[in-house]
Amino acid sequence: MPALNQRFCTGPALTAFTVTIVFILSLLPVFAQTDHTIAVREWLISEVTAIHYPLFSDQKDIKGNLFDGSALLKWPYDEVLDWWPQAGQSSSKTPGSGLTWKKVTVDDENKLFIRPITGDQPEVVYLAVYVKNDRWIKTKLQVSSPHPFQIFFNGQLLEGKVTSAAEEDSPGNRVEKQLKLETGKHLILLKALKDNQLSQDWFVQAGFTPVDSTQVGALRITTDPSAIKTVETLLNSPAIRQFDLSGDGQMVAIQLSQIIAPGDKSESWMEIRNLRNGQLLQEFRGSVSAGQFKWAPQGRQYAFTSPGNEGSNLYIGDLKGGTQELLLRDVKGFSGYQWAPDNSWLIYAVQDEYKEDPGGLKKLEGMEDRQPWWRNRSYLYQIDLKTRSKKRLTAGLYSTSLQAIRPDGAAIIFSITRPDYSKRPYSRTTYYQLHLKDFSRDSLFTESFSRSVEYAPDGKKLLVSGGPSLFGGIGLNVPENTIPNDYDIQAYIYDLADGKVEAISKDFDPSINQAFWSRNDEMIYFLVTEKSLKNVYRYNPAKRRFKHIKVDLEVIDQLQMAEAAPWAAVRGTSASIPEQLLALDLKKEATRLIRSTAGTYYDPVRFGEVKRWTFRNQQGTEIEGRVYYPPDFDPQKQYPCIVYYYGGTSPVERNFGGRYPKNIWAANGYIVYVLQPSGAVGFGQAFSALHVNNWGKTVADEIIDGVKQFLSAHPFVDPKRVGSIGASYGGFMTMLLQTRTDMFACAVSHAGISDLSSYWGEGFWGYLYSAVATANSFPWNRKDIYIDQSPLYDADKITTPLLLLHGKEDTNVPPGESIQLFTALKLLGREVEYIEIAGQNHHIMEHNKRKQWTKTIMAWFDRYLKGQGEWWDDMYPSR
Repeated sequence: MPALNQRFCTGPALTAFTVTIVFILSLLPVFAQTDHTIAVREWLISEVTAIHYPLFSDQKDIKGNLFDGSALLKWPYDEVLDWWPQAGQSSSKTPGSGLTWKKVTVDDENKLFIRPITGDQPEVVYLAVYVKNDRWIKTKLQVSSPHPFQIFFNGQLLEGKVTSAAEEDSPGNRVEKQLKLETGKHLILLKALKDNQLSQDWFVQAGFTPVDSTQVGALRITTDPSAIKTVETLLNSPAIRQFDLSGDGQMVAIQLSQIIAPGDKSESWMEIRNLRNGQLLQEFRGSVSAGQFKWAPQGRQYAFTSPGNEGSNLYIGDLKGGTQELLLRDVKGFSGYQWAPDNSWLIYAVQDEYKEDPGGLKKLEGMEDRQPWWRNRSYLYQIDLKTRSKKRLTAGLYSTSLQAIRPDGAAIIFSITRPDYSKRPYSRTTYYQLHLKDFSRDSLFTESFSRSVEYAPDGKKLLVSGGPSLFGGIGLNVPENTIPNDYDIQAYIYDLADGKVEAISKDFDPSINQAFWSRNDEMIYFLVTEKSLKNVYRYNPAKRRFKHIKVDLEVIDQLQMAEAAPWAAVRGTSASIPEQLLALDLKKEATRLIRSTAGTYYDPVRFGEVKRWTFRNQQGTEIEGRVYYPPDFDPQKQYPCIVYYYGGTSPVERNFGGRYPKNIWAANGYIVYVLQPSGAVGFGQAFSALHVNNWGKTVADEIIDGVKQFLSAHPFVDPKRVGSIGASYGGFMTMLLQTRTDMFACAVSHAGISDLSSYWGEGFWGYLYSAVATANSFPWNRKDIYIDQSPLYDADKITTPLLLLHGKEDTNVPPGESIQLFTALKLLGREVEYIEIAGQNHHIMEHNKRKQWTKTIMAWFDRYLKGQGEWWDDMYPSR
């Protein structure tokens, strides 16, 4: 049998982002403790299991290698990647399988002796311990054993020792690693191998030595797995990408994805579950790629797309019969489809790509023409599923968009949007009804602030959503001479016979996100933004009455109704609840959990409380807000505070995680205060109209006033350690606030706007957003807005340390908005840093860049609000 110490083998290196590891193999005496070494005195240990060498391991393989002791130790190790051990529980997610953990203590020399179960063959055991730290710490991990072992840090292999030593105190028994521990709880897991040819006792000894001896008190060793929410937990857990509900409300197809840590690649799969009880009926993994999955309205037929050689393939299948066939092959520009009500045909959209002049010169046809995709055109096609015959339904100069299919399948509604620079919002959309039998067309209406159209169950009316200015302003509910906020979406009923319109949500404060006219009960269902929540409402057209349907989630991101049953499915989160998919029984108005993405990822995570807190502004209006508390909150302590806001036309929802994860900030020892200043939708039209032609005049004063009142009401917040952060419009607010106050110890602006006129003219959508936010106001007629409200022109008033973050490819708010202010503050000698994120647009989406960007924000706050600059200095050392 090959000896375990025959060869030294190097394993895979741990990549950056999760933690930076510096490998040092030291020849110092075994475990020579210093005054500030923290010994591991208690471990979680699994059962000892005997293992065997494979047959013919004494023969060299084709590469000339023997399967020796080092190979035995290294294979396999992927089973530990998502372990988070707990005493009395199994290491496996499958009930009745895996290794069971128990808690054990070391002897007086801090050695844990392991009792072998045999003496004539190798054995393996797993040991685990957690490191809890309430600040960023650099520490050395020392592990010692005469026998081989591997070290895993948060599921990633750090390497280890594959040799054995005959002498118990041999210097070669010790391995030392340098770790950089971000705030939180970290798992150290050892895979220890008993060398059956070594007579020395089988033991392990370990300890941690912070590089800075003053930080010993901030590091604790424990076997308690309870943890705080971290960036890795948030970004590495599964996510529901989309779902589709069968017409009879019996089944739901769920498409999920999960990052394969530590890289940027992800795994995608689909689950089909029973909507009534959540039972998993079928799962598609591996090579199956089923995009745009949609059930047919009737039966168990379905369709989905998958990549072809140069385009997309469209398949149709029958779950009941087990059949599946290719319907469309390799369609270039395929962008979507919809089933006929009787399953007899499909309408699909294909985008024709415009080829630019190879000479490199381009005459812009309008402001939209700056967008590289604007000259592409999308057209509609129909395919008969019985004969496989195809028809092209639309052509022409502009794209056509399918809006709705009539319940009897005899007609469709489609729309065409054209530029119109003569009035806001600089485009107009015309809606047409196409009769499929004779190809005749009805022109219905042309509007500028419309969103969506859907048929009534009888096909005689339309449910239309759009801004308050739609249909001549019949949905307006604002004070006289007030311009409405046309992002505050309303609902209307349009009569196809006479063109009469009824504004049904005029006195309904929430803003409409989705609208469905149910063919099952003929009621209208809305998914709405209501203050910081997203709720479901039922509207009775006969009684003209809205009713809130309670769902056990605070923020519902997607709602889908069954075609022929009183059931719906909803996807959403709450402030402390990760993403869930729920079945909604519309008759009983009750929900049932179908799928949660939390799984084992959030089992050990502790969350702090989230409490509502409001104040009254100078006009006497109640301003909504909430407070996130650390999980181990102590009212006798004083905490640093992060103030988060948007300030634009949307409220900051009570959702879980997100790009600005309040839970994680709170878990890192901060009080987080979120407020909803004037101008957001979901509070009524009069409130949202305050956003128009304001650009921070009201919001800046409200944030300053609100923070002062908040600090007065919360004595456990240190008023000298308050930071502020916002993004996009909120990034603009961060910049503007620092010109108005010095109350913040530091500030963060992501994708902020420093000069309103350059954003208005340069961003792809600057002039379009301003068509609502700065209605009828331009740089030449409202310098009081475009100059006086632009932070750049008051840069000399900024004294707060400011971090500017921007995606280098941002087409919404161009990077120049941050660069201009960075230049000004540098020349003024102020504390400012600018971080640009390569390859990213307005949102930082690439997985590992998003992690680094999130940690950059946290390191900045630690530097100025905790006086702990080590994390920032490690990420961005001085040049």
